[in-house]
Amino acid sequence: MQFVSAGLTDIGRKRKTNQDAIYVGEKEGFFLVADGMGGHQGGDIASKMAVDSIPAVLTQNRDVTAEESLRKAIQYTNGLIHRRGEEDSQLKGMGTTVVSLYFQSDSLLIGNVGDSRAYLVNQSEIYQLTKDHTLIQEKLNLGIYDREKAAKDPHSNVLVRTVGFSDEVEVDLYGYQPEVGDLLLICSDGLYGKVSDHDILQIINNAMPEQRQHTAQSLAGLTENLIERANLNGGNDNISVITVVVTQV
Repeated sequence: MQFVSAGLTDIGRKRKTNQDAIYVGEKEGFFLVADGMGGHQGGDIASKMAVDSIPAVLTQNRDVTAEESLRKAIQYTNGLIHRRGEEDSQLKGMGTTVVSLYFQSDSLLIGNVGDSRAYLVNQSEIYQLTKDHTLIQEKLNLGIYDREKAAKDPHSNVLVRTVGFSDEVEVDLYGYQPEVGDLLLICSDGLYGKVSDHDILQIINNAMPEQRQHTAQSLAGLTENLIERANLNGGNDNISVITVVVTQV
């Protein structure tokens, strides 16, 4: 499988530090967004540990399935971050979201913990591929809330699952069979919290080159446009975006 990609992380307009981190590994077909949280420095340390550790561990797990390899890499990293927090009182309770794309020869595996998201744009439609691990999403899953009530809840961003907060973590894995022309987008909540899915789709459609085929340069421009829109809409949080377009399967 072949693809082109671009990634960017931005501090936004309100925060003093950037606690997001990204990994763009086009050669190995692995992409990751991490949104850290906890303490004065804990968030940026946790997200940095995630983007350093997960790809490294992933390459060592060659004798197991892709699903088991990605799950083990995230869970191993969870242990590293948790122990670091337990050893340093100033970092106690730190953690990070993780959303990743792991391309195989003929398939795609998506890993997710937290509320960073993976989207698919296919034939001018946008689909959220992951489910947020938030208190609101749990209430939606249980039928306690509907979408209208959920939108008004002030605790919409409370996470129920992160990498590093506890000594163990459950990892959601999703499989997908990519098609030529598919655009995959992974991002932190700094994007979708300020730019609606409808507007994300509109920005993507407006950025399509005349030849109807993305290049690394056009994707870099698209990624910048998405971050620019989030900043124009307030930029209250750090913003991270990775875009990948499948060019051959």
